[in-house]
Amino acid sequence: MEKRPKMKLALKTVDKIFEIVGWGFIIMIWVLTITSYSNLPETIPTHYNGAGQADGFGGKATILTLPLIATILFIGLTVLNKFPQVFNYPTEITQDNAFRQYIYATRLIRYLKLIIVFILGLIEFKTIQNANGEADGLGVWFLPLTMGVIFIPMIYFILNHSSLNNDKKPKHWL
Repeated sequence: MEKRPKMKLALKTVDKIFEIVGWGFIIMIWVLTITSYSNLPETIPTHYNGAGQADGFGGKATILTLPLIATILFIGLTVLNKFPQVFNYPTEITQDNAFRQYIYATRLIRYLKLIIVFILGLIEFKTIQNANGEADGLGVWFLPLTMGVIFIPMIYFILNHSSLNNDKKPKHWL
């Protein structure tokens, strides 16, 4: 790997919003889980198929798995985001383009971690509803929606990436 410039990036308003909302989602997932735990039956859904129907079941303690995974992922991606020079980029990182590349990549990571935590929280919410007989599965819309909110921004990032190496700055992201 070539030697890439290291720099500290100041958070813009949109970055701060992503971080605050993400931490808010983490707190909400834990509050939902802890307040719902005592009302759960001993067996709850633990897995859903592509159609959103529960196809795996386990003990009620497994309800703690998603909040734990969400928290670990969010913290891990937050720490990783402090080192954008180690990310994979489809172009060479130079002193001239490093700032724009790093801002763009860290913003994408912030968006993705926010969406991942939101999706895991939604699964947690629906699992609690399913366990209590208030819902039946995640719904057929869940998988396509999840894929869309994750992959559309990634495709957008890749398609707009080349403009970061010249003077055209995607102002809506920087």
